Amino acid sequence: MIMVTVRRGKCGSHQIFVENYPGLVIVYVTSLVVPNTATFQRHHSRGSGKEQEILLSISPMNLCSLHQRKLIMLCSSLKKKKGGWMNMPQGNPNIPRGLEYLTMIDQLLVHQKVELLEAFTGFETQNKYTIKNSMGQKVYYAVEDSDCLTRNCCGPLRPFDMKILDNYKTEVIHLNRPLACDSCWFPCCLQRMEVSSPPGTVIGSIEQEWSILTPQFNIKNSAGDTVLKIEGPICTFSICGDVEFKVLSRDGGTQVGKISKQWAGLLREAFTDADYFGITFPMDLDVKMKAVMIGACFLIDYMFFEKSGNREGDSIGMF
Repeated sequence: MIMVTVRRGKCGSHQIFVENYPGLVIVYVTSLVVPNTATFQRHHSRGSGKEQEILLSISPMNLCSLHQRKLIMLCSSLKKKKGGWMNMPQGNPNIPRGLEYLTMIDQLLVHQKVELLEAFTGFETQNKYTIKNSMGQKVYYAVEDSDCLTRNCCGPLRPFDMKILDNYKTEVIHLNRPLACDSCWFPCCLQRMEVSSPPGTVIGSIEQEWSILTPQFNIKNSAGDTVLKIEGPICTFSICGDVEFKVLSRDGGTQVGKISKQWAGLLREAFTDADYFGITFPMDLDVKMKAVMIGACFLIDYMFFEKSGNREGDSIGMF
């Protein structure tokens, strides 16, 4: 049996929700059982009862679909899993398994793990990343799959496969980057990455467009149609600030998101290539295209921010 105490009103970080949506109440549940309802992800340890704070709807609210999704995202996982993993939303048969996490997300944080061997010796190791939602919960874990010779001979240009795993260590997204030249003087040989989910089923790709001054990419679906475009800055030097790559609509006229390389601090930037990225995209974007956007973040990381032997390779434009 779950005992609850219901109180209507304001409560800390929930104040903005309560003010905007008076149909919400704050419910305190003295139980470790998670009810099958929309709940707000905030925990309070109050004695042995582990009283948990939940945000519930007491009546249908006239919210637009965007606000409904954002509210559900905030309320999706009261009980955090071990290791701070995001709870998987209810499955949808039309969505590849593992992409359900992306249905109620419009922002992702990508943190590369610091490799001490690489930092001290310059010896290239396989990159590893943690992908989190805006609330800091882990959504995926990404691991590069490449051989030692390729990593140390080809450096940032190296071909690789990237396995993106969920919290059950099941591969849900697979990235493949073939070997290709990275120079504005060779427009016939541009960078490309293929995205599959589940592995073996292509859902889209990222293809570089030839340019001299600004990096440009096309985000394509499985049929090869351009869905979004990405345009980077002329200067990709990350000196005490973020470097933003704009995500544009198919016609290039409207910005709908961005991929930003975030400043990670002087020591981390100077001595490692373990980068921080943020990805934003429309909430209602097809989850398959959201997965392709993750692939675009990794391609941008390797092309512009991956060091070779701990040496910076940034330049102006595509030179």
